[in-house]
Amino acid sequence: MISSAGIPPVVPAGRMADRAQPVLDLPGGRRLRPWGPEDADALVAAGQDPAIRRWNLFTVADRADARTRIARMHERWRAETGAVWALARPDGPAVGLIGLNDVDLAGGSAELVYWLLPAARGGGLAVAATRRLARWALADLGLHRLRLCHSTANPASCRVAEKVGFTFEGTQRSALLHTDGWHDQHLHARVAGDPE
Repeated sequence: MISSAGIPPVVPAGRMADRAQPVLDLPGGRRLRPWGPEDADALVAAGQDPAIRRWNLFTVADRADARTRIARMHERWRAETGAVWALARPDGPAVGLIGLNDVDLAGGSAELVYWLLPAARGGGLAVAATRRLARWALADLGLHRLRLCHSTANPASCRVAEKVGFTFEGTQRSALLHTDGWHDQHLHARVAGDPE
């Protein structure tokens, strides 16, 4: 389908919905895999973690709420509006989340988001997962631009973006309301063809 401006979509509709969500291997035997009902406890734990709650504005009431959220993840894949993976060892519990929000296949863009449970932090997993998902989104799915935004008060996310080759593009003033007030956000981005 061609837009009213005569521009074909960057990624044709159906590229996600017509396929199963892939499992993406990471170094060290971990992988990105679709979330399942068995991961409800990991979502509940994430919803209780102060850092995840602070930076991701994320809460989960209980296991039933977690299962509902997991079902919505699969709905978003089929609707081609989002793609969310669990970070885990094969047959192991989820230790984090990474995904694409605001997927716009026609426009060729998405926002990359992630969090890690406390035991998974500090070992380079966020960098490895972000690198792998960016590669899949740009090279395999065919998006043109990925953005990664974070509060300016969160330097750890800034380091992840820089290590993965997301270029700093600027500061969005008072861009997101957190529990402690409005935060400025850094905007980083990678486009197809950028070096990692």
